[in-house]
Amino acid sequence: MATNVHAVFQVSAPDRPGLVARFAGFFFELGVNIVDASHHAAEDLEGNGSRFYMRIVVDLGGLSQPQALAKLDGSTSRRALEEAFNTLAQTLEATWQSSYSDIPDRVAIFVTRESACLYDLVLRQQQGELPCEIAFVAANHPDLEAVANSFRLPFFCLPVTRETKPAQEQQLLELARKHHVNLIVLARYMQVLSEEFLQAAPPVINIHHGFLPAFQGAKPYHQAFVRGVKLAGATAHYATRDLDQGPIIEQDVVRVSHAMSPEDIVRVGRDVERVVLARAVRAHLQRRVFIDGRRTIIL
Repeated sequence: MATNVHAVFQVSAPDRPGLVARFAGFFFELGVNIVDASHHAAEDLEGNGSRFYMRIVVDLGGLSQPQALAKLDGSTSRRALEEAFNTLAQTLEATWQSSYSDIPDRVAIFVTRESACLYDLVLRQQQGELPCEIAFVAANHPDLEAVANSFRLPFFCLPVTRETKPAQEQQLLELARKHHVNLIVLARYMQVLSEEFLQAAPPVINIHHGFLPAFQGAKPYHQAFVRGVKLAGATAHYATRDLDQGPIIEQDVVRVSHAMSPEDIVRVGRDVERVVLARAVRAHLQRRVFIDGRRTIIL
């Protein structure tokens, strides 16, 4: 097995002494090298005690060593590794998931007419900054078809009205299933997804300007200009049934001044949106995000 293939294990368990040693010791006993690890314990917001979170990255090359073969009943398979890890996790009442560097996530990007975030995500993916495959681009308007075509990405235009929304969302879900998508990114997709869609879809990451909820509705940056704001910002979060209230993954701000026109603030805001969305998508793809109720733990 190639030594450059890594596995990421995300673990969550009721907090207790010795958890770091137990999980790290599991890989030590196999002779599998841990190349990165981080952890955090946080009080449960519902008053149910403290919960432990850990992200462990291991080099799978160690699975071919005699030490691992002996512990895994002679198997070098990932399934054998997962089964052994699950046995430990059950004794600690832990939930966990694993991912592998040679099996990248497949991402669908939803857009409307704004191109900035789409360009940024695709370029970062092509440069290796985002460890994923872009399965397709979907839109409710045809404006960005040329952008998708320029990168040789499948483009699907599915117009939507209030009357056709359920059928359109079902088409989007079918496309996601057909293309084996496990993450959807709303790159300024100017439609509110229904609760039914979100329940059936893989995780959905959304980006919005940081003025929410103070400046809702049309032209938020122009509203901000009239109020003389001093900061422009953006927030990336998981989409939930509560509009713009999902667990926050990433945020950032930049200063603006009275000398800027509304168009200048829009430009600055777009810059922040691109960076914040890319950071959020990267954190998700690297399995750094743990959802704890309405908040996130980022390791």
